[in-house]
Amino acid sequence: MATRIRLRRVGRKKLPLYRIVVADQESPRDGRFIEIIGQYNPRQEPSLVNLDAEKAAHYLAHGAQPTERVAKLLEIAGVELPAKVAARVKPGGSQKKAL
Repeated sequence: MATRIRLRRVGRKKLPLYRIVVADQESPRDGRFIEIIGQYNPRQEPSLVNLDAEKAAHYLAHGAQPTERVAKLLEIAGVELPAKVAARVKPGGSQKKAL
């Protein structure tokens, strides 16, 4: 069973709040999950990230792959990312090429 660390949207229309969850790769975005390991509120200035770093490190050590956004949030929270995952995360965010 491949696991992912990803965001699960909660909150009402136009006021997003996210839970950082560990879920099976096959389950839908807001569907079944294994465990909630944190919260992310992008609407607050500055953005609020509450994360259980121990649980995140545990799941990363056991092969869970974070999504790009979650990997950035883990870096902000001070969680050490495996080298393979850290290489995927671009410093400075995603940048689009000018045409």
